[in-house]
Amino acid sequence: MARTAEGTPGAPHILIVGGGYVGMYTALRLQKKLKRELKRGEVKVTVVDPNAYMTYQPFLPEAAAGNISPRHVVVPLRRTLPLCNVRNARVTEINHEERWAIVQPLAGPPERISYDYIVMAAGAVPRILPIPGLAENGISLKTVGEAIHLRNHVLAQLEIAESTDDEEIRRKALTFVFVGGGFAGVEAVAEIEDMTRDATKYMRKVTPRDLRFYLVEAADRILPEVGPDMGKWTAEQLRGRGIDVKMKTFLRSAVGGDIELSDGSAFPAGTLVWNAGVKPSPVVKASDLPLDDRGRIKATEYLTIEGVVGAWTAGDNAAVPDLTQEGMFCPPNAQHALRQSKVLGDNIIRALRGKSLKPYAHNNLGAVAGLGLHKGVANPMGFKLKGLPAWWFHRTYHGMMVPTFNRKMRVLADWTLALFFKRETISLGTIEQPRADFELAATDDAKQIEATERVA
Repeated sequence: MARTAEGTPGAPHILIVGGGYVGMYTALRLQKKLKRELKRGEVKVTVVDPNAYMTYQPFLPEAAAGNISPRHVVVPLRRTLPLCNVRNARVTEINHEERWAIVQPLAGPPERISYDYIVMAAGAVPRILPIPGLAENGISLKTVGEAIHLRNHVLAQLEIAESTDDEEIRRKALTFVFVGGGFAGVEAVAEIEDMTRDATKYMRKVTPRDLRFYLVEAADRILPEVGPDMGKWTAEQLRGRGIDVKMKTFLRSAVGGDIELSDGSAFPAGTLVWNAGVKPSPVVKASDLPLDDRGRIKATEYLTIEGVVGAWTAGDNAAVPDLTQEGMFCPPNAQHALRQSKVLGDNIIRALRGKSLKPYAHNNLGAVAGLGLHKGVANPMGFKLKGLPAWWFHRTYHGMMVPTFNRKMRVLADWTLALFFKRETISLGTIEQPRADFELAATDDAKQIEATERVA
């Protein structure tokens, strides 16, 4: 008999773990196809995610560089999924055999909820290697919060260098290290370098020649998704902009901000950005679901979980067979996540109605990467695009793919305004410590009271 969210007999309850690409798009599909059933309470859908929004991650580098407002790269889940129950919480344990999950709300004790069907769409987290100093000094670019922090931090480093004559402090502040030569790492270093170059136009002491950017990649090429020729071209373009691209190199240590690389290089850096791979969200290990040797949930071509009934998965936390390439798995990118979620949602509906499931098969449409304003690289449908045409294609594609008409218009407005006004290069670092001035004032008042009491 079906269980409700409270575990009582009733409508089938679908629990979606994660509100990212797969989670939100699957819920959207169910909301669209089961609109009447959801309104009548004949089916229940619960989406659990620590955030109240879905992040459109391809726009994070542009948000970090100030080309798009950070608020416009996120999609509010409650507004987008009015027929679903959205819970801001974290799933900490799953027992699929008994069909329950432990949910930790933002405040209060954990709760146990029951379900009939589960969709594992928890996504991925940065894969942090045991490198000395990395955890203490590094930052990733997986969340909108990290994008905001990275922007403020980088601009603050420029201000530090502009405000001192100490050559050692200046050199460290103006050195930026990005580890990882995939999409996230290349787009991040390119966008941030582009932003800092703009920022130096308004400074007296800091010039573009003072900036030192490093892109560190363990493999023998960058951007493998666009092919070897385009990856080589991208490396040449980055080097032409003064970015030191180091391949077949890895980070050895970052203790105290002192960077040590495997090629023998050693230098201080005020910024360390880590984009060297991801791993499935920790919640997948806290379940009784089958995992592969990389910690991913084993999926079938129907996006069901292998050997399990009533369980589904897709996206970064899943090993989904790629039916277009024998023995391969679908890469963890937005292109596949979006299309997988549609098939996944439709297959859940087919299962509810007793129909046969359809397999997921999708040929890669190519890849696009932005390399700063008016610069990019792309290979859509086998065509090779470089520079301005690739940048235009990058913006056109992602402008169309960002969810909801509301967000599309807001992003378009950001881009349109940028045609007529210069980019803002102001560090708002105080927003990360909003109580600092208040605490300082309180400390001063306490000292004055203490001094007055001593005099009295």
